[in-house]
Amino acid sequence: MATVTPYELKYGAATREAFGRALVEAAKKNPDIVVCDADLSKSTMVHYFAQEFPDRFFSCGIAEANMVALGAGLAMAGKIPFVASFSAFVLTKGFEQLRTTVAYPGVNVKVIGTHSGISIGEDGPSQMSIEDFALAGALPGFWVLSPADEVAMRAAVAWAVAHQGPVFIRAGRPKAPLVYEAGTAFEFGKAMQLRPGTDVTLVGTGLLVAECLKAADLLAGEGVSARVLDIHTIKPLDDEALAKAARETGALVVAEEHLVDSGLGARVAQALARHAPAPVEFIGVENRYAESGTPDGLLDHYGLRAPQVAEAARKAIARK
Repeated sequence: MATVTPYELKYGAATREAFGRALVEAAKKNPDIVVCDADLSKSTMVHYFAQEFPDRFFSCGIAEANMVALGAGLAMAGKIPFVASFSAFVLTKGFEQLRTTVAYPGVNVKVIGTHSGISIGEDGPSQMSIEDFALAGALPGFWVLSPADEVAMRAAVAWAVAHQGPVFIRAGRPKAPLVYEAGTAFEFGKAMQLRPGTDVTLVGTGLLVAECLKAADLLAGEGVSARVLDIHTIKPLDDEALAKAARETGALVVAEEHLVDSGLGARVAQALARHAPAPVEFIGVENRYAESGTPDGLLDHYGLRAPQVAEAARKAIARK
């Protein structure tokens, strides 16, 4: 088994903060970038953009459906609109407009959903988005990105600006553990292998990537070699990397801060059923809404941590 350097937990900025800062830097280079806001600019961090480019910032009030439609119109006029709100709001209140005015015509709108998952904490379940992968992924033509840390988010924003077509980017509220070094190159649509491994593959996205790395360290202490994949692109999924992992390690765990019924795990299972069937275990939110609590307390309570990922890996290996 190859020697692997243990993961060192260090926190960087929240991915919503990294998004706001990266958008300003991108907009300095590209005058076509505009922002549509639904009265949450200080939470989604587009207030940085509003301060720098007030003439390119459109405040729509608490009217997410109108905001999405305005973004679609701006895209049709040749702009690159970033439409920002909490994931729970932009994807539910704006879904009809996302479907009809963005996905169907395939216009160049970038949708940013912040405060995703249960780690938003005390704001409670009405503002927790645990359905966003399912909703955004249901829109034909959309790319769905879920950056693990500030480095990945900065890369995602730059890629989204250059990409022609609709994109959804998931962002979180709390500070995110650093997974990548500054300057890491990303190829969106392709999984990032963070650890080699031969016995099981731990597939993570967002905050759960760091938990997968910690779980790999726990398993290494037991003599289990765990590969770790960061799926920063939920759609289109990297079927090739997943099939390769299934063939070479024989078992997988998918870990996400989303409903297990309809998120990344469901997409991974579908991909493996097509290309390389293997035992899979799932870590996520189980068919319910979470309660209000601290971010760490909620992640602990609902089992979205490294010990649960490691236990799921043991179960998957036993099913080989």
